Amino acid sequence: MTDAAAPGPVRKCMARVGTYQLADEQVSKYLRNVMSPVQRPVLEVALQAQQQTAQPVTLRLALDHRQQPALALFAAGMIGLGILALIYGDFALVWQPVAPWVPGRTALAYASGALMLLCGAGLLFRRTVAWSMRILFPYLIVWALLKVPAFVVAWRVEGVWLGFGELAVLAAGGWTLFALLADLQEGSALSWAVGERGVKIARIVFAVWVIPIGLSHVVYPQVTAGYVPAWLPYRIGWAYLTGIGQMASGLGVLFGVWPRVAAWAEAGMITMFTLLVWIPVVAAGPSASDWSEFVVSWALTAAAWVVADSYRGMPWLAVGKR
Repeated sequence: MTDAAAPGPVRKCMARVGTYQLADEQVSKYLRNVMSPVQRPVLEVALQAQQQTAQPVTLRLALDHRQQPALALFAAGMIGLGILALIYGDFALVWQPVAPWVPGRTALAYASGALMLLCGAGLLFRRTVAWSMRILFPYLIVWALLKVPAFVVAWRVEGVWLGFGELAVLAAGGWTLFALLADLQEGSALSWAVGERGVKIARIVFAVWVIPIGLSHVVYPQVTAGYVPAWLPYRIGWAYLTGIGQMASGLGVLFGVWPRVAAWAEAGMITMFTLLVWIPVVAAGPSASDWSEFVVSWALTAAAWVVADSYRGMPWLAVGKR
């Protein structure tokens, strides 16, 4: 039944249904409760007609940065990593995912920099956000998988788990955005990775790989303490405390023990690392490695906030049709 062919009362009810977009069953339940017994059969007809004629509802981002801080941070992180790659002709200096013997390594670094820069900018515009995430998602997954060979030769070294963990956390943030913004058609090969299921998988990836990041603080306490601001007392204690806190956050998200609090706590900790450690470093005249560390920390901060925001229903999302 089309809108034009529907009887007058049904058309009015369909308009009311369309206004609410039927994002979930709670809306239709509400309408059934407020309507009189005479009106309810009309609602049922309208719901059936709406399901037959309306395109699937998708979540879209409003492009007001005040309403989407996590996305804006993530976009800035991608842009920053892209700029670094284009300036230095290399990958993020602290990650180095491509081996030196790979042919055309410098060209690949420039290509990856251009990709991150363009896709990061694309996240800021409504018309390009879906395609930007469709490109960034597989890119971030491949980037993380390039660290897998290191496990084969040095799986007992915690630093290897740390390096992969950072890339996996970044990929988890990208996966969350991909699940919400990719706008894939039904039957797509990646349809399993979008929507609510995709967000849940991204949270699991985030939770699992935050744990080795926190463990590194405990395994390498002296190194971690060296990053703690000198004005804080008992720096070695902060190294252990933050490590335990990160592991607790990962376990909380993974096992559903106050997962929202755990995700927000992790995002808050990474934010404090960026603010207290890396901003003073770059303000004091940084080297190329310092800039890379700062941008990486920024990107991880953004990824953590994207995952954390998914627990409060992503309030910076607006509902709209394809």
